[in-house]
Amino acid sequence: MAYKPGFIFGSHNHIPYGTENDEFERIYTGKLKPFISTLYQYPNIPAILHYSGVLLYWIERNHPEFFMIILDLISRKQIELLGGGFYEPMMTLLPVADKIGQIEMLTTYIRKQFGKRPQGCWLSGSAWEQNMAGVLNTCGMGYTFLEDALFYRAGIRAEEALEPYISEDQGKLITVFPLSGRLHAELRHKKAALVLETFLKELPPDANLLVSLFPEGILTEGKAPQKYEAGLHQLFEAFSLAMETSIELTLPTRFLKTHQNFAKVYFPCSASRQFLITYPESNGIYSKMMFTHVLINQLRGDKSRKRNAREELWKAQGYNTYNHEGDGGIYCNTLRNAAYKALLEAEKTTREQGSFIPSLMIFDFDLDGEAEYLFQDKNINYYIKTQGAGVFELDYLPKAWNYLDTFARRREPYMDESSFEDGYRRAAFLDRLVPRDFTLQDALENRFADSRFCGSEKYQVSEIDKVQKKACFRLLPQEGLPFGTLEVEKRYHLKMDLLTLYYSLINRGLEPEEFKFIPQADFSFPGDGAAFLRIFTVNAGEKKAVSREIGEFNHITGIEFQDVQNETIVNLLSNRPFDLWLIPIRTRCRISEKMTDQYQSTCIMPIQTIFLGPGERFETEFRLRIYH
Repeated sequence: MAYKPGFIFGSHNHIPYGTENDEFERIYTGKLKPFISTLYQYPNIPAILHYSGVLLYWIERNHPEFFMIILDLISRKQIELLGGGFYEPMMTLLPVADKIGQIEMLTTYIRKQFGKRPQGCWLSGSAWEQNMAGVLNTCGMGYTFLEDALFYRAGIRAEEALEPYISEDQGKLITVFPLSGRLHAELRHKKAALVLETFLKELPPDANLLVSLFPEGILTEGKAPQKYEAGLHQLFEAFSLAMETSIELTLPTRFLKTHQNFAKVYFPCSASRQFLITYPESNGIYSKMMFTHVLINQLRGDKSRKRNAREELWKAQGYNTYNHEGDGGIYCNTLRNAAYKALLEAEKTTREQGSFIPSLMIFDFDLDGEAEYLFQDKNINYYIKTQGAGVFELDYLPKAWNYLDTFARRREPYMDESSFEDGYRRAAFLDRLVPRDFTLQDALENRFADSRFCGSEKYQVSEIDKVQKKACFRLLPQEGLPFGTLEVEKRYHLKMDLLTLYYSLINRGLEPEEFKFIPQADFSFPGDGAAFLRIFTVNAGEKKAVSREIGEFNHITGIEFQDVQNETIVNLLSNRPFDLWLIPIRTRCRISEKMTDQYQSTCIMPIQTIFLGPGERFETEFRLRIYH
């Protein structure tokens, strides 16, 4: 073969912000360390390496010797480091200022640690919108990588998608290298020598091409560390042998110095946001992120405070937190907890010390075209939607914790048909009207066919008092539904960090109604083991410790949760005795090809059995307090 086709070999590495330290250590020992140690033994193989800022920051503090190897590889010009967003965000979700800020944050970190500024940028999820060309250029990036499938969608034939192209936005250019999806897939399952041999045989004679591949990411679940390292040796040996006769390994900046005049292409958008619809919980974090971005932009005068708030905001923008890809993603409560904690720390930073005024704000928080009702006090936020008139976010700011950061059960494509699916976003005070003989077992098996779930119905706003921080919502009778003759009124009042909810149920029909009233609520804690949570029932001021598992409790006046990790108490009391069902909510999901249970929340179902004649009214109230 007169001309040797070029290859760019790389490795992309990231661990999401919020991952437990033990998981960092496991991946470092099993993947990162073997990879870099093996590469060090093959000085003839150049490689481009990407490590997210989250990962580099952890390595710096736990394994600084790793940085010494990287520096040595840089000094012998064997590797280039690839930039990107510090917290590995899906760039297309972010405001432009945050895109630039994330990239510059990682660029600055790499320059300070390793003495060289990265020239290229990794785009997580290969997410692309055309304005990314301008953003990358503005950040001083000369190139990036996109999957070859996106080249095909742009009208480029497969045989033409074996070389880089330039793309443009607002007069700013970026070079884009295609990533070979075929080789990536085959190298995961076949021997590298066979893959390269087959691929090279299929190329036309004297083909002038460049192939980019990142065949090994640290999140790929492989074999035991010893077999993994042996596999790396096999991979590098295959490349070394091929370099002698068939291919030339190079680095992006080295290639761009000797090659110019690439064809231009405009790529279609590859950044689907459908997961924001599929997972309302993901949209909840995204909405909070955008809301916090607005709060930060309103800061004036204090540049240091604004910078600190932005850096907290960026922690919550990691791609894995929003989607169900890789290792659990949005299913992982630790990732969501970390995102909300960062967002609430940013929000706290935006509040002027001593000058914050409690408020009731009417604002389209979740970006659905309809206003939500945001109650904000010194220590507590709670946000209400008219659908269900339930609380979908409950923040305790002293601990930067959202006690409604839960996740609904879903039936993913890889699950069997017996898996439960809730069909709604879990929240607090989503009301159910169920038959009098409805049991805990019915609730556990999702047998709600003869019930009315008010959480899926839209309430009317009947009164708003911003001064007193009160809001009243009314659900009118609905013909054709079980218990459809009932009208439900809910009045929320926030005062001195105490949330009081007044209920009024009226029978507007001509016949009596007998039913169980259940204002269901899900509270999310760091975990449900003894080290995380203790639960007590309350009756006439006396507390009794109860199990954290499924339970049924009769004639109580309240329930108390002791959040051990946050050192807080969540206390719910009623003016009327009630029965209570307690159900831990755990979701099944696939992580690293294994099915696992993830704790999401502890669901409580307070129960009051009610008989209402025509025109009769029933009233009750609940008081929720969170404190140290």
